[in-house]
Amino acid sequence: THLESDTLLVSPLEVLSFLESFSKHPLATSTNIMADAKEPEKDLKKLEEEQAKEDAALLANLEKESKEFDKDSEIDRIMKAFRANAYDVLDLQPGVPDEDIKKTYRKKSLLIHPDKSSNHYAPDAFDRLAAAHQTLLDEKARGRLDEAIADARMLLIRERKLTTDSEEVKDPDIEFMKAWKEKVKFVLAEAEQRRQRQMKAQMQEEGRLQRKEDEEIQARKRKREEAERWEKTRDDRIGNWRDFAAGKGGKAGGAGGGTKKKKMKTLG
Repeated sequence: THLESDTLLVSPLEVLSFLESFSKHPLATSTNIMADAKEPEKDLKKLEEEQAKEDAALLANLEKESKEFDKDSEIDRIMKAFRANAYDVLDLQPGVPDEDIKKTYRKKSLLIHPDKSSNHYAPDAFDRLAAAHQTLLDEKARGRLDEAIADARMLLIRERKLTTDSEEVKDPDIEFMKAWKEKVKFVLAEAEQRRQRQMKAQMQEEGRLQRKEDEEIQARKRKREEAERWEKTRDDRIGNWRDFAAGKGGKAGGAGGGTKKKKMKTLG
């Protein structure tokens, strides 16, 4: 019919030929169609992997910078701490057990170790940390430090006209703790000055005693040398005396031929 002729625009042979040619095209196969679908997935995965690497590198860099900041901050804190107060250097409170002292020292010494830090203050800070550690592990040295800290507390209490039962003393605030810390510096500084004066006086006394001993040694040496000289000239002195005695006897004999005896008178 006319309708059928209008509907069938192409013949069946042409449709079949088109399908055959389409199936032969490389983009038309199912494998290639799936491969094309996976290409965006590969690109996305690769992009995600690259982004993950960049993020990891960034985090590692930030972590490194953070560690360096921590190192520098700790080194700065140690250098600003009052060197004579070992607790201050180690950032510890008085009365802590030895185990805490050892743990804190190990942690901080690893953090600021000169071999792991480019900070030029690291060696000095490390030495100060080690000295503070040794002080707190030395029973006598730690005892002296604890005594100074206790003295500083009592001085502060007296200055503020408080008692050990005062609330400000029992439950000290930040201001009281800071004032106490400053008073500890004062007490330790005075103790150091006193130690220096005592050392100077001791050195002077030792010097005086040494000079006295040297003088005594020199006096004994001179006396010994004089005795040696006297002993060396002994034979000469004896010989001279003999010569003198012989000469004197010869003179007396030549004058009178000898000594003339007096005649004794008989009484009666």
